[in-house]
Amino acid sequence: MRPSVILSLSLVTLSVTTGTVSAEPVQAELPPSPNAQAKYDGIDAEIKEPEEVFQPVSQDEPKVDVTETEEEIIENDPLPPKPATNPYKALFFDNTFEAYINNPSSPPLLGERLKMMCFGDECAPHIVSVGGEIRHRWMHEQNRLRPGGPALTDYNLWRWRQYVDLHLNDTLRFYVELLDGSIFDNDIAPTPIDINRWNLQNAFVDIKLNEWGGDPAYFRYGRQELLYGAQRLVSPLDWSNTRRNFEGFKYFHHSDSLHIDAFVTNPVNSAAGNGPFTELDSGRDKPDTSVTFSGVYLTFLSDSPQLLDLYYLWLRDETVTPNRPDGSRHTIGTRFRTTSEIQNEYCEVSRIWEFETETAYQFGNDNGQRVSAGFFTSVLGHTWKTLPWQPRLSGLFYWGSGNQNPNGGTNNTFNTLFPLGHAYWGIIDNLSGQNLYDYSLQMNLKPAKKLDFVGAFHWFEKATSNDFLYNVAGAPVGTLGGSRDIGQELDMIATYTFNPNFNIQAGYSWFWYGSFVGTNIPPRNTATQFYVQTTLRF
Repeated sequence: MRPSVILSLSLVTLSVTTGTVSAEPVQAELPPSPNAQAKYDGIDAEIKEPEEVFQPVSQDEPKVDVTETEEEIIENDPLPPKPATNPYKALFFDNTFEAYINNPSSPPLLGERLKMMCFGDECAPHIVSVGGEIRHRWMHEQNRLRPGGPALTDYNLWRWRQYVDLHLNDTLRFYVELLDGSIFDNDIAPTPIDINRWNLQNAFVDIKLNEWGGDPAYFRYGRQELLYGAQRLVSPLDWSNTRRNFEGFKYFHHSDSLHIDAFVTNPVNSAAGNGPFTELDSGRDKPDTSVTFSGVYLTFLSDSPQLLDLYYLWLRDETVTPNRPDGSRHTIGTRFRTTSEIQNEYCEVSRIWEFETETAYQFGNDNGQRVSAGFFTSVLGHTWKTLPWQPRLSGLFYWGSGNQNPNGGTNNTFNTLFPLGHAYWGIIDNLSGQNLYDYSLQMNLKPAKKLDFVGAFHWFEKATSNDFLYNVAGAPVGTLGGSRDIGQELDMIATYTFNPNFNIQAGYSWFWYGSFVGTNIPPRNTATQFYVQTTLRF
């Protein structure tokens, strides 16, 4: 066994010896489609444990009278509190430690003494939290559609994140997060998302402006990660060694029924498309002012398990890149998600239906051509809660438009902007959602309380034969024309979550290339990928 794998597995022993193990899985960095976003919506259909907020018990609450009869105690005593859900979120500046720490049923958390530390006036206390993450991934891959052609290689990726979060009363907040990403034992050239040595990942200030109906509205300025909806268009891309970030302004107001976000930013690091890579792998990150990414994102919530997103996004790229969808593109879209629970004769939830759909239209101009493009996706899933392993079967359809006539006056190639493509278009990371049909079936299983298994099968085709095939970075691969048959992919992923601090994940993928490869791309055998990843948060 390779030393890197031994090193990853050794962290398992370290985690078990440092605390009690019990909690739901940490953020699933790599959920394959079509269940990539369930935990970020706040309306999870038991696919992830439903999120509950527990308030701290008052110290002045009267104790149970010992003279009560047994019947009175049984009748009046409430059910014991459940452990709070995972406090670590997809964006570390959204972490919620208060409910977890104040819940007596929550198991010990590594680093919890460094969270929610109070100082200052008792009437207006200030709060500071310190934490981070260390992650290692060993990769073995063969024949991927990556720069440099087909290759058989393995390598190691390390990532360290460290943050300090300071709240001054409820009116002012300072947040700083550093990130260091590195690669070693690699015999091929690294990609732009592999390396970023000790740079500011997030560094912003929040100022409270006003309140609407008792809910505050904030103005944020500085370097920040962005995540919206199902991450199909806007994501920090946690799979990469360097997470995407932006720099600019943001206004946001979040209530129980409505979330409003409006932002104007520039991309910063290479994961957000900035470059060149030789400047960013060891130099100081700086925003790319030739690219502006702005938008307004609305999320409507209700007491029922339904969610509706409406959004407008504008990407303005002044750099001319041939055969790449850029220019000035406006994207208007919507997303809807709902779940329906079915109870058995004992009033227990036995089955759950879930449905999600998202679509967007893109217009503007691209290097002298008019833009008219779009995408559509739909997911239908069903979970059997009372069966062993709680199986969930789901199906997905995705369409991302391609260019009908490359020599015409209209560009029909959809720009996927800043997506979590790794979760939707195959774990092996061969493809982007441009000029693409994806038909997928997925099975989720839970063999044990802390063990999750996911299997997904994809059938890929080009949406039109007149356009290129695009790799995961959005770059054209091969030549125009040829067959539309791209191939099929099978992904299998297992995740064991010891506690909120630590998990280990392993995945294996196969990609069987279709007739397009070999005719329009240098021929290669079946692509495979195997990885082992350990994540420790504190």
